[in-house]
Amino acid sequence: MDTVEFETLIINGDVVTESGIQQVNVGINGGRIAALLPRSEAAPARETIDAAGSLVIPGAVDIHFHCRAPAYPQRGDFATETRAAAAGGVTTIFEMPISKPCCATGDIFRSRKALGEADSYVNFALYGAPGLLDRNEIADMANEGAIGFKIFMTGAPAGRNDEFEGLCLPNVPELYQAMQLVAETGLVCVVHAENDQLLEWHTAKLLADKRNDVAAHGESRPPHVEALAVATLLTLNQTAGMQLHIAHMTSKETLDVFRMYKQAGAKATAETCPQYLFFTEADMERVGPYAKINPPLRKQADVDALWGGIDDGTLMAVTTDHSPFTVEEKERARTDIWRTPPGAPGVEELVLGMLDAALKGRLSIEKAVQLISTNGAKRFGIYPQKGAIAVGADADIVIYDTQATTTISPDMLFSQAKDCDKLYEGMTFQGQVKRTMVNGTTVFVDGEVIGKRGGGKFVRPDAANVQML
Repeated sequence: MDTVEFETLIINGDVVTESGIQQVNVGINGGRIAALLPRSEAAPARETIDAAGSLVIPGAVDIHFHCRAPAYPQRGDFATETRAAAAGGVTTIFEMPISKPCCATGDIFRSRKALGEADSYVNFALYGAPGLLDRNEIADMANEGAIGFKIFMTGAPAGRNDEFEGLCLPNVPELYQAMQLVAETGLVCVVHAENDQLLEWHTAKLLADKRNDVAAHGESRPPHVEALAVATLLTLNQTAGMQLHIAHMTSKETLDVFRMYKQAGAKATAETCPQYLFFTEADMERVGPYAKINPPLRKQADVDALWGGIDDGTLMAVTTDHSPFTVEEKERARTDIWRTPPGAPGVEELVLGMLDAALKGRLSIEKAVQLISTNGAKRFGIYPQKGAIAVGADADIVIYDTQATTTISPDMLFSQAKDCDKLYEGMTFQGQVKRTMVNGTTVFVDGEVIGKRGGGKFVRPDAANVQML
């Protein structure tokens, strides 16, 4: 029998598969994984990559990502922020619908898709916004390949109505209608869960007291604002029957509510983010407006509870909520925290943070890979095409050198918002992203992005393959 020649062969790495860490070589042809071979089995290849001393993992699937293109090019766009994703070992991003205009119709969806295809360095998927409550538009976006839908339970930020039109549903009747309509598609709907009435009440009290300091932001959104919103969603979904996913869970109080509903049979999943696992409200005091995020950073007890939710499987994914802004925008808040927009970059630290935690014994390497790659792919219906190193899967692969270290500084970052990445600046992680491959092609290696603009592919889900984890 003739020996197969591979386009690329990755040798000598510790390959993280769903069966565990295996000492196998990975053969790639046509942008897909063609074979997993014993290390002792010689195979010809046009390119051989030696991964000795490194983990070989499926590229991360960042299921919560913002570049907002074409809204504010000074903050970042599909090109700049997917270059950052490549450098961070993220091979697929799920772009949220906030833009100018908001991605709430089929026509706008098609326009954003074309923009992503022209600019993205890694694979990308797009969410739609269902809040216009138009069944035809929702169906149009689903038919065009929407990865899912997104809803905010809060009102649109002041002056940004066009970016959020069709996305914000602070009133429960409209929220319920949207949930029913999205349920018809079979796709997942991600919900930013904060109760708008409580949020507005807390904020008004702080403003009446002339509070505009950094701590006021967190006080305006205490954990019960989030917990009540999650309880509302889970209650409504008992009859709406939507594929519900809770975005960026932050607090023990919210986690306890979610766990209680799940134990009673509720069908829903939830994520958290590295910023809620590695930082607390004390870090907002440390870096000021650069750590202003919605929902806000919490207390150490909340951090500990979230790790518990990861350990017991209540939280099925860790994702970034990568949100680039400019230094000028963030610095507005030096005298008034209400003036700066919420959000922080983080796509370049997702893989580093979770594998550092694994290498230091906080969780297993296999569990870390599930949280940043496999589980998201399964939940949103793109597995096993994405999220796994397995024969037939797309060759979206990261080689992670476990012996090296990475210290975060702006000069080694690729996000256009790198000067806003103050939370992580100066942190040292065990390991280093040495190489990122997208569809079998190296796009990042040894600190340099070498991929092509527009080289990423649009990823569409299979609604029949959406899984409840």
